[in-house]
Amino acid sequence: MADITERTSPTGTRRDDSEIKLVELRKLRLERVVLVGVAVGGSVEATERSLEELRRLTETAGAEVVDATLQRRSRPDAGTFVGRGKVAEVAELVKARDADTVIMDDELSPGQLRRLEELVDAKVIDRTALILDIFAQHATSREGKAQVELAQLNYLLPRLRGWGESLNRMGGGIGTRRGPGETKMEVDRRRIRRRITRLRRDLEEMAKTRDVKRRSREQAGVPGVALAGYTNAGKSTLLNRLSGAGVLVEDKLFSTLDPTTRRLDLPTGRSVTFTDTVGFIAKLPHDLVEAFKSTLEEVALADLVVHLVDAAGLDPLAQVEAVRKVLAEVGAGEVPELLVLNKADLVDDLTRARLQRQFPGVPLVSAATGEGVDELLVEIAARLPHPDVYLTAVLPFQRGDLLDRAYREGEVIEVAHRADGTRLVVRAPAALANALGPFVESTAPSTASVSIEHSSDIPARVPTVPAERPRQVAAAEVPAPAPRSRG
Repeated sequence: MADITERTSPTGTRRDDSEIKLVELRKLRLERVVLVGVAVGGSVEATERSLEELRRLTETAGAEVVDATLQRRSRPDAGTFVGRGKVAEVAELVKARDADTVIMDDELSPGQLRRLEELVDAKVIDRTALILDIFAQHATSREGKAQVELAQLNYLLPRLRGWGESLNRMGGGIGTRRGPGETKMEVDRRRIRRRITRLRRDLEEMAKTRDVKRRSREQAGVPGVALAGYTNAGKSTLLNRLSGAGVLVEDKLFSTLDPTTRRLDLPTGRSVTFTDTVGFIAKLPHDLVEAFKSTLEEVALADLVVHLVDAAGLDPLAQVEAVRKVLAEVGAGEVPELLVLNKADLVDDLTRARLQRQFPGVPLVSAATGEGVDELLVEIAARLPHPDVYLTAVLPFQRGDLLDRAYREGEVIEVAHRADGTRLVVRAPAALANALGPFVESTAPSTASVSIEHSSDIPARVPTVPAERPRQVAAAEVPAPAPRSRG
């Protein structure tokens, strides 16, 4: 008998070298995958692009694509989605390529998945399961992990099945109630439903915390800009370029899932928040959209959506349609949108001309090199909604804090320095207008509100070049104003 050296595992059990080597081999060997695409009532070119995207998704998940095949059908087969002839072809392909898994480029029913696995004799998953697996790998925050788990459980529940003894009923015995017991599958389904209920309750609590933070920004009069777009369109790169947020940037699909919000000043001096949202994709699983609805509310409640499009992608128009479809699902279809073509550094002159015909008037920028980013910020400042109140105020030189706040929270239209202080013509949100109220310029000895008008009655006058911002006086250098009488 061959000599087998035994080793002790951390749990204290002893295993032989052959078992250890098998485990190590599985860790080193990538899963070999065969991709299957079906053109159902659509063009073959669109299916080929979708299959290429599926290949990138598979590589992002950490598997190796060994082959791919495409089929054109008038309608899906009810039993196997692709039909028996194609199933036999895929089974031969799996055997010839020594593949472990078959990934279908469409969402399959539980019956279709089960039947395909029986005929192909390999693991079969669909596009939805692949995307859920990628999200599970990349989720890092507590909320992101809960959202992904909720989507996975909702996907798994109707597809739950077992083999052999796991499906048998537990028969009654001496000392127990007679008759058939509960199946293992029913126990698992009940546990999954209980876990889904708990996850939804936890996500509701997390959403309340986000609402509090969002209300504090709204009360401060800080408008919100949401960065949305197809996955790998460059949203995180643009946020890093604007604010130095340090968000992970990789040339992979769904490299970042957790939303990141940063505050910065526009060229006009107005402060805004930029939120980097999760990327979208064609055929995004519905369960995933439902689970991420609380996060995607940041887009629905934003003042402006900057929709980034990958200018170097195979079909930018299809990307725009896919993103707008998801935005409509989460209630963000009516939010003002600024369409932006990104990755200008990766396109040639011929592609630039084609994009100008497809997207007339849409800015072309490069978040990686900074090309066109300054002009984009000016455009964003012009697209943001104007504050509620239009007023003229004269601030004493000692109130540098209010002058700074006027630049950050409002829109300074005109500024002039006089002997008695700094005269401002400004559009201001309600909170800032209330703070400036005691200094509002009046022509009559009546209340200070005579010069305050709603901005809806005033024509828009947003300067393309901001007024020169005077030197700010630190709050510590200015004595606090005397308390005003309430009488």
